[in-house]
Amino acid sequence: MSLKDERKKKKLSQIELAHAVGLSQSMIQQMESGEKHGSVSTNIKIANYLGVSMESILSGLKNTESNKHIPVQREEVAR
Repeated sequence: MSLKDERKKKKLSQIELAHAVGLSQSMIQQMESGEKHGSVSTNIKIANYLGVSMESILSGLKNTESNKHIPVQREEVAR
């Protein structure tokens, strides 16, 4: 489950979560979109506040990022 899903499940706004864990709303938004990743201590704070494992927060962030980037296939060069 993603950070956004976990936050919404608890019926929290980005601002409420940000204030609870000492971040800006902008940072929460960037983490949810995969633009940025929090530090280990930040991710622990978020996971503890939401009552989920840190692994679930991190797996959600990885899924967001992997959906965002499409790998480029390289053409094989003839030798």
